[in-house]
Amino acid sequence: MFGNEFYVDPSRCIGCKSCMSACEECETHRGKSMINFDFIDRKETIATAAYVCFHCDDPTCAQVCPADAIKKGIDGIVHSAIESRCIGCSNCVLACPFGIPKMQVAQEQMMKCDMCYDRTSIDLKPMCATVCPSQALTYGRPDAIARDRRETPTNVFHFGEQRVKTKVFMMVPVDTLSVSVDVVDYMWEGRS
Repeated sequence: MFGNEFYVDPSRCIGCKSCMSACEECETHRGKSMINFDFIDRKETIATAAYVCFHCDDPTCAQVCPADAIKKGIDGIVHSAIESRCIGCSNCVLACPFGIPKMQVAQEQMMKCDMCYDRTSIDLKPMCATVCPSQALTYGRPDAIARDRRETPTNVFHFGEQRVKTKVFMMVPVDTLSVSVDVVDYMWEGRS
């Protein structure tokens, strides 16, 4: 039997920011949205994308934490820094290849999407996936995703030579096995 998985599909994002409002309601985030929301190509289009933490199999954020404040649970969820241990150094913020962790200056703590652990640990959907009208953020069974979507999910990303496997899947064109991200692809030509 399949369990629920988290899927991100940037091509479906309509920019409504419902996910951000819902994320603020998650008890573990203390009124702050942990959604990373941005424009895909601000120069050429108004297309937007909402991203959650991808929950890496081998999380870089935890590797670079000098205080051992970031823990990954046996279920694969990488949690926000433990408040009493976090020293506010921002190493995790700088090291994450996805740019997900956020340093909450007032709390002196790194916080990030924990997939609404208070909800998913009791088999409820994360808040953002509950309200997303276009299903750009979806929490569901792999067999339903395979049946209902044109795209295919992948959880393998390449950042230059670094290969990152994640708990969260991104929807990509059929026959695509991984997503390659190179910062050069996002630099504007002719920019001084």
